This record gives sequence, structure tokens and C-alpha cells, in this order.
Amino acid sequence: MPNHEVSNLTASTEVRRFPHAKIQLVNIAGGTVARFELQKGWRWSNDVKPVVKTEWCEAPHLQYVISGKYRVKLKDGTEFDIGPGDVASVPPGHDAWVVGDETLVGIEFTGGRIAVEGPKKP
Repeated sequence: MPNHEVSNLTASTEVRRFPHAKIQLVNIAGGTVARFELQKGWRWSNDVKPVVKTEWCEAPHLQYVISGKYRVKLKDGTEFDIGPGDVASVPPGHDAWVVGDETLVGIEFTGGRIAVEGPKKP
């Protein structure tokens, strides 16, 4: 019996769309991996907060950014940018928004299921 799995994010049938965002998900090895695209103008507090109804994003994130850049603001006021080539761990209790004109593309390794419980759309 094979002990491996292969899934393709671009062929994912599980897609979430929010204003300014598209998230493709695959379940693999008991976890979830997501590819996310956040367009110019995307901001968690404007585009996701109304869906999840929490003051801050309460999902932890472990991400790799392929292109684009975004800024994160933690509850304590700390702010930092995440950009191409960065691997980042973002704790619960944050807001985030795209910086600049380039679409942010990245991969989410944890927290993706919590962060994207919004509407399913093809």
C-alpha cells in the first residue's frame, strides 16, 4: 500500500473567495495547505472581519510569500512587512493588508482552515 500523497493546489476544487482574495485549499497528510492570492486593496479587517466576526484575525499562520508584499499589525501595536522569499510565523491577534500594487501570492501551511471558513465559490 502506498505511503505517499500528492495534491495539486492549482487543480484544487476547494476554493474560497473574499473581496480582493482567492484561496485554494488541499487536504494532505492530515493537514491543509492553501495557496492565497491577495490583490491590491485587500485588508483583513475590511474583507474577512465581516465574515468571521472577530476584532482581530485569531488564526496562527505559517506562510511562505512568493510575490507581493503585505504588512501585519499585531494587537500590541508591532508592525512588520512580509515579502517575496520570506517565511513567516504570524501569531493570533493581528490585522494585515497588501502593500503596493502587486498581488500577493503565498502558501499557508497552518491556520489556513481557520482563516478561510468563508463562502465557497468556484
